[in-house]
Amino acid sequence: MSNVSLPIGGRNFAVSCADGEEAHIEMLGRMIDERARKIGGQQSETRMLLFAALMMADELHEAHRASPAPVAVPTPPPAPAPAPAEIDPAVVDRVNTLAERIEKLAVALEQGPVSA
Repeated sequence: MSNVSLPIGGRNFAVSCADGEEAHIEMLGRMIDERARKIGGQQSETRMLLFAALMMADELHEAHRASPAPVAVPTPPPAPAPAPAEIDPAVVDRVNTLAERIEKLAVALEQGPVSA
């Protein structure tokens, strides 16, 4: 964690940020300071920062309104599924035989042990 000192409107503000984010935070601070200086006057910190935030929010709103709407890119239709391959009848018979054995085992397990 790092600390950055941001001079905004003639006042210094200490801000904590993640390591490596110092330059980005300083750049954002300069943007806020630019708007705060446009406001000028001897206002409280709260009002100065409020007006700077309002100016930036208005600029962001205008940028969103001025940007063109995203263009929808049509997606191609999915490819048709391939036809199922022929199944060897011997495999079908083997699967059926195994299924019958499994069913018999399930019935035997459900009935429990046979008492003598």
